[in-house]
Amino acid sequence: MRAQEQTDHPEGLFDLEVTIRELHQLSRNLWWSWNPDAREIFAELSPLVWDASRHNAVAVLGAVSEAELKSRLMDRDFAARTREVLVAFNRYLTRERTWCSTYAAPFLDNPVAYFCAEFALHESLPIYCGGLGVLAGDHAKSASDLGVPFVGITLFYRQGYFEQLISRNGWQEEHYPSLDRNNLPLEPVLDSQGNPLLLWIEFSQSRIWFRAWRLRVGRAAIYLLDTELPQNDSAYRGLTSRVYGGDMTTRIGQEMVMGIGGVRLLQALGITPAVYHLNEGHSAFLALELLRRRLDSGSDLEEAETRVRDRCVFTTHTPVAAGHDRFSPELMEYAFAGYRSLLGMEAQQFLAYGRTRPEDSKEYFCMTVLALKMSRGANGVSQLHGQVSREMWKDLLNSPTYRGPSIGHITNGVHVLGWMSRPARRFWKRHLGPEWETRLMYPDLWKVISDEEAISDEEIWALRYHLRRELIEFVRKHVPDTFPASGTERARAFETMLSPDALTIGFARRFATYKRAPLIFDDLTRMAEMVNDTERPIQLIFAGKAHPQDVRGKEFIQRILDICKRSEFLGKVVFLENYDMNVARRVISGADLWLNTPRRPLEASGTSGQKVSVHGGLNLSVLDGWWREGYDGSNGWAIGGDEHPADEAAQDQADLESLYGTLSRNIVPLFFERDSRGIPRGWIAKIRRAMQTLIPQYNTDRMVTEYVTRYYLRGK
Repeated sequence: MRAQEQTDHPEGLFDLEVTIRELHQLSRNLWWSWNPDAREIFAELSPLVWDASRHNAVAVLGAVSEAELKSRLMDRDFAARTREVLVAFNRYLTRERTWCSTYAAPFLDNPVAYFCAEFALHESLPIYCGGLGVLAGDHAKSASDLGVPFVGITLFYRQGYFEQLISRNGWQEEHYPSLDRNNLPLEPVLDSQGNPLLLWIEFSQSRIWFRAWRLRVGRAAIYLLDTELPQNDSAYRGLTSRVYGGDMTTRIGQEMVMGIGGVRLLQALGITPAVYHLNEGHSAFLALELLRRRLDSGSDLEEAETRVRDRCVFTTHTPVAAGHDRFSPELMEYAFAGYRSLLGMEAQQFLAYGRTRPEDSKEYFCMTVLALKMSRGANGVSQLHGQVSREMWKDLLNSPTYRGPSIGHITNGVHVLGWMSRPARRFWKRHLGPEWETRLMYPDLWKVISDEEAISDEEIWALRYHLRRELIEFVRKHVPDTFPASGTERARAFETMLSPDALTIGFARRFATYKRAPLIFDDLTRMAEMVNDTERPIQLIFAGKAHPQDVRGKEFIQRILDICKRSEFLGKVVFLENYDMNVARRVISGADLWLNTPRRPLEASGTSGQKVSVHGGLNLSVLDGWWREGYDGSNGWAIGGDEHPADEAAQDQADLESLYGTLSRNIVPLFFERDSRGIPRGWIAKIRRAMQTLIPQYNTDRMVTEYVTRYYLRGK
């Protein structure tokens, strides 16, 4: 009788055992992370565990007994909503008609193998550092939505990136708690006998063993390679423990495991990719493994190189030469001592694959050079970044012996559904009609936003107040943990921190030095006047982490924290500790104005500002990265012009004056210019324009279709 246990359902009877089993299956597929109804089911089961685990569905089900779960499913409403979610999940996984089946059917037979050093998929799985991981995670989700066969390869960072704690003097401290694998949606990859599949790579004169974990992301699968094995020497067991951790020997070991090991894993699983996508140079060693396999099959070197090149495409993300991985000849010879002999190459011939000047025996081995030489397609991540990259690598691209591609561009986007707040999703569901979630990249879908009869100014303004209020209450709950209130004045400031009526400016991203997070505070007197204007107040919310070795970035955080505590800014400028995807979603959805101040042209693309438009936010940004293409003069504001002085100090000063002038003369007056009903009609006109021009273009659905049609399908 146990297996046949049933309960009433509004539409008849349903099997409790089946429902529970399917709910566990759902918890182990991150599709739930971009479905608000699914998230609500898990959150309701245990709000405490849901919050404490950073919204982890596996942890929630692990904390709820089968008896409790059965009892909860006897509630008609909860059971009905659970079944609706499970039906939607099954329909999503089994849908046959997708964008890919309609427009790129030849690609259905073999997947893209997408190699990236980090994937930002959800805050409960912190195996990411910043924008590169966010882009990779969003790429995977859109590939799943579009029905594009997708297999990701990365490393299992058991200690993740780091948790950010702020000391009493405002200094960032890093803590590395180990992830509990049992509370993560990971499946062990097993061999034919049901044991963990063990593989190895050559490293120096020894072997590094690794296993793999499968992570399901909708229709996509991502494999996480893990060296924490008793078969390894102690020095190698922790090789994959931290994102970008350790010294250069650790770095080259990680990249060999990911690149060479990733190819070997796919071969062991019987997966034959249509194309290998190298997302940044960290994975470029995969080309050497593909080359080795072609040579072993009998190809001569020229033919082998051609065949490898035909199967690889490369995306570069770094517009600064120093940001590209380079390894000394000595380190390369040490690390590849055992592997190079498999290729049958002398040292200089081998090292030439990573050199712009092959004859220079002292030149370091560059992963980007290897990726460019061994790919048939290459791109930057915005139009300007493509130009910068071609200039940066012109000596290589113009070399008479170079056989690789030029560098084009595909501008980054964001996975709209993954970043959309629940109130915004309800708003768009009401106004966009059936199947809207599958048509996000089509401009005709968003034409409705210009129709004031279909969507009134009042509705848009109500959405903005709703989202601003949610952000403010999140901040009020979050910030006192970082800055315990002391004294009557400070306690009162925290109780009334931020105002739902003030113009709210958001800044949430990595605190890399070039992003100039404190730029807006370079004239504290002017900022204090704007913040404390009783008629037209503004407020600012910051969040972000600095790299553990980035002292200057940590000083930026410390400076902003000091400003937060000054009496003229107390309760009006705040910094949120321990930045992650959840914090980012909160600030993105609630901010009226998204501030972006990179020192041009160092922002390859940036995607944080692309996430605000669907929430009715507007951008104020330097014309760098994606905003240089997205800004049309009517859908937000630009800081500075379409140029940049060579002198950094001159650029900082010019951008500061433009920033202050645009804020005080254009943005603040427009936000507070209200009609008799209290509606800022001019501001909302900007919102409408931004929604219509930016949402359908700057999303990963559009981006992935470009990769498929322009790069993946070539030669199919």
